[in-house]
Amino acid sequence: MRKLTLGLSFILSIGSAFIYSPAFAAPPDGLVYALKSSVVKIRVTLPNGHYGVGSGVVVAKDQVVTNCHVVANAHAINVIKFGESHRALSLKADWAHDLCIVGFDGLNTTVATLGESKNLQYEQSVFTISFPNNAPRPLTTYGAVKALYPMDDSVIIRSTNDFRLGASGGAMFSDDGKLVGIITLKSPGRNAFYYNMPVEWIKNLLNQPEIAINTKGELPFWDAPEEKRPYFMRVIQPYQTKDWVNLKKISTEWLQSEPKTSEALHYLAIAEYHLKETKNAEQHFNQIYAENKYHTNALLYLGIIAAESGNKEEAIKSAALLDKLDKEAANQLNEKLGIATNSECQVSQC
Repeated sequence: MRKLTLGLSFILSIGSAFIYSPAFAAPPDGLVYALKSSVVKIRVTLPNGHYGVGSGVVVAKDQVVTNCHVVANAHAINVIKFGESHRALSLKADWAHDLCIVGFDGLNTTVATLGESKNLQYEQSVFTISFPNNAPRPLTTYGAVKALYPMDDSVIIRSTNDFRLGASGGAMFSDDGKLVGIITLKSPGRNAFYYNMPVEWIKNLLNQPEIAINTKGELPFWDAPEEKRPYFMRVIQPYQTKDWVNLKKISTEWLQSEPKTSEALHYLAIAEYHLKETKNAEQHFNQIYAENKYHTNALLYLGIIAAESGNKEEAIKSAALLDKLDKEAANQLNEKLGIATNSECQVSQC
């Protein structure tokens, strides 16, 4: 898989051997190149005289969406495109969701086609375009959707596309060239999770009234006190620190609050597995996998549980399924099984 490393601080019983393979084609290079003209660099002047840089996407004529944390409380907002600077004339803000639309005059560049974030699938390939580290040209990363978290009539998108400072407000596209997300934040620490805001919120914001450029900004949902943040954020710290007792507590609360959210059950199952509650964990991972054949982490844990219980044949089936979805996860299970992972070795024959 093609990938450039980009990032931003804000401060994760197989019944058949059938191979499930997502039918998502990689985008043609010409499409990626053409879409770069719809992504712009945003430069803001702060009240203290300093400057800030972010990214934005043209979503309607002379209308650029970006993160509110890029433009909030700025003295002036400019878009840099094709070597020209355009000064913002208007603002529409969805402070809570960290999405702002900045209006310009005479921008005259490609308008991105809005897709549907709610129609994305796990392991679907996506690519991002943005200006990390104040890059002189837009850069592209290639990755895959890893989780979808229901929120306010849409979904927060977690993907493997990483990003750095300056990428905030950049575009996430599906492989057919439709805008499906806006690069926004990542979890702290190593092995960070990367989150993108959905297109549905942009569509709603386009219909909202304009406000003054200098309107005082408000904090987004992700900058709330810990106990008021969404559960998908609250599980990360105990997950990364392997605090399985606390992870079970938070994920249980999450499941009670959002009983139809599969990721709540997912983190509960992870906690149960590490707390040696294996039967419950296996039952829950099976439930997740039955509902979503692209949920690779559930499949990985089912393979690990099978291997540890001595059911090597079932674990090998899991590894074969994973090999078509997530090579890294397949390698993890193969290592557990003591199977070689080089490209010349077939999973079922090593």
